[in-house]
Amino acid sequence: MSDRDGPTATDDDEGGRAPTDTDRDDLAWETTDRETAYTCPGFSIVHETVSLPDGTETDFDYLHDEPAVVILPFTPDGDLVVIDEWRQAVKRVNRGFPAGSVEDTEDDLAAAARRELQEETGYVAEEVTYLDSFEPANGISDAVHHYFAAEGCRPTASQDLDFNESIAVTETTIGDLREDLATGDVLDGRTALGLLLYEFLR
Repeated sequence: MSDRDGPTATDDDEGGRAPTDTDRDDLAWETTDRETAYTCPGFSIVHETVSLPDGTETDFDYLHDEPAVVILPFTPDGDLVVIDEWRQAVKRVNRGFPAGSVEDTEDDLAAAARRELQEETGYVAEEVTYLDSFEPANGISDAVHHYFAAEGCRPTASQDLDFNESIAVTETTIGDLREDLATGDVLDGRTALGLLLYEFLR
């Protein structure tokens, strides 16, 4: 596999992919006003006034999140590097792939994937390949996740965790992770989608 950057972080002002041929103007809502209702580290809540296709005026709130990268890191032996991370919202440890937000100064998503991999795991990849991009919860959020496969990952760097990240790094096989997903031991949506995407593409 060779390095592929994937889409740039600024491909679409609202985030996500370009419009597809499934778009229908007769279903579109018109945004007549927008304001940021609440901001905290990591995300913000946007409040909009909208006009529905039948002319009804109403409000709509959604979570604004910066684009993120999700990395499927493979060691030279073909094992997967995964993280165990405390997730306060669900009050438990979550097993999944390294992931994180793209920084404002990063237009190169492949570079962002390399950075996040190193910061969260201490592993450095020989090659990074773009897989695909998805909107994980577009009924309530504008979040976009860009998936990358990282090959030849070795623990040659140090973790550089944020103050509120509680993360332990481990290696597993793709078969064991698939089994954990099937038995319900892996509940993380980003990881489930990434694993299924990789299995579909290969």
